Amino acid sequence: MKIVMMAAAAALLATPAMAQDAASPENLVLPGATLAPDCGNLYGLAGRAFCVSAPLAGIGALADAYVADLQSKGWIPAGGEDNRVVFVRRRDTGGCDGLQMQAFYDTSRPAGPDAIGYLGFGPIPGNVCSDQPAAAPTPAPAQ
Repeated sequence: MKIVMMAAAAALLATPAMAQDAASPENLVLPGATLAPDCGNLYGLAGRAFCVSAPLAGIGALADAYVADLQSKGWIPAGGEDNRVVFVRRRDTGGCDGLQMQAFYDTSRPAGPDAIGYLGFGPIPGNVCSDQPAAAPTPAPAQ
């Protein structure tokens, strides 16, 4: 599981020099967050995402801090929706890497300010900037 966590954590790194400094995922935990390798045992994310936790009352501010931190490392927020942000970053070799950040909590428990909230991070496979094939034109109806 640690290897998968390291792979997900590596997606957060901006440069090879930073990769050398990230000997463990703890180096990616911002102030106010706690490393949560089990991702709260929610949504099947354990072992598939890099997760941190914090009291639910502070998870929005923590998400903002991660957005700012990722932007400082060259990641650009490119989309998303409530509780999710998708980031892209150009590769030196062409194309783009993708990363998503998802905020969540255990909905089977009360959602008070002291409840635990989570931020999960995971790479988006492939080249997220590749050109999509153009849709084939719809044939005209036969007459």
